[in-house]
Amino acid sequence: MLSSQQQIIGRTLQWLGSEQSVWLCTILKTWGSSPRPVGAMMACTPEGDLIGSISGGCIEEDFLEQLRNGQLKQRFHDEGGVPFVVKYGVTAEEQARLKLPCGGQLHVLLEFIEPTDLNKGMFARLLDALEQHTSISRIVNLESGAISTADESRDDAVVIQGSRMSHSLSPMYRLLLLGAGDVAKYVAEMARALEYDVTLCDPRPNYLDNWEVEGVEKTSRLPDDVVRERFSNPYSGIVALAHDPRVDDMALMEALKTDAFYVGAMGSERTSVARRERLPELGLSQEEIELLHAPIGFQIESKTPAEIAISIMAEVTAEKHRARRPK
Repeated sequence: MLSSQQQIIGRTLQWLGSEQSVWLCTILKTWGSSPRPVGAMMACTPEGDLIGSISGGCIEEDFLEQLRNGQLKQRFHDEGGVPFVVKYGVTAEEQARLKLPCGGQLHVLLEFIEPTDLNKGMFARLLDALEQHTSISRIVNLESGAISTADESRDDAVVIQGSRMSHSLSPMYRLLLLGAGDVAKYVAEMARALEYDVTLCDPRPNYLDNWEVEGVEKTSRLPDDVVRERFSNPYSGIVALAHDPRVDDMALMEALKTDAFYVGAMGSERTSVARRERLPELGLSQEEIELLHAPIGFQIESKTPAEIAISIMAEVTAEKHRARRPK
């Protein structure tokens, strides 16, 4: 499974590789209610092949209509052949026509990207960085349309300084689940729907045999090795669900020393207290132990495996957004 950003960058590269030009749309600003965040992208060929979205569908329809009747290409030429900004929802009439949420407005940057060797190289670099699980920014010169890349990551998805736009692209978030059980199945399914790359780890014999969720990698390797090698960066989360210290604690002793945006362990208040008392024996400092979310998840009086999974993924999602918020 690829993130939406990877899919859009990858498809754009494919189109450029087949010598097709591409319209690339990026949300620069939003006001009021908006179905898509700043930085969301949509790419489209002149023939109308489209990937990604910048609204609930209304703006996409308007874009395709302007593409078909030649308005977009004419606007591009009128602007001198450089990127231009389209403002949607400025008037109440336009909000009604486009069926935008009440008070919703958004500014969208439109770029017409030609299939030059330079542009192909730039998008190949972007895709490679995302596949290598590293952050990267797409830099656009708004006066010339020239594209470059920078090995930088900003808290804001889009930053405009003078004629320079920096669009930060994030790799797909990864989630490591410890312990093959019913809760892990529901967590994995929800995490997949939320565009996480999910791995289940359980080194106990036979535990993985009958556990299956489509698109989820399974491994019986030692949890601390898996954390150290693949889940130690800010785009990683670790969720201990085994209810077995031999599995959970082995992962936690490594995970709590990493830059992972989330580390949590399932268990009651009593179990969580006992775990916190045990972790210093594994070489963890009090400061590191305080990073642990335990009991795991938001307290919603959950009882069933599905309800527990909802509370866990709600907390994971909140922590992901909190970690990305400007300091």
